[in-house]
Amino acid sequence: MNEKVKYWTELSEYDIKTAEAMLQSKRYLYVGFMAHQAIEKILKAYFVNVTDETAPFSHSLSFLAKQSDIFKNLSEE
Repeated sequence: MNEKVKYWTELSEYDIKTAEAMLQSKRYLYVGFMAHQAIEKILKAYFVNVTDETAPFSHSLSFLAKQSDIFKNLSEE
């Protein structure tokens, strides 16, 4: 696995585990925040994997999905 992809993937996994810990402690605001962080980082991992470029500096999930060319595959469901 590409080292940059591994970097983003590991951070995403860490954030998901943190979200789970926050859920257990009923800190719901932080569950949402950490879930967003995890999704952001996995989108960056995907972007790096597909383009072999540095991930964009953005926190916008829709922007990252568009840059990765997977936005068209997403639906409201």
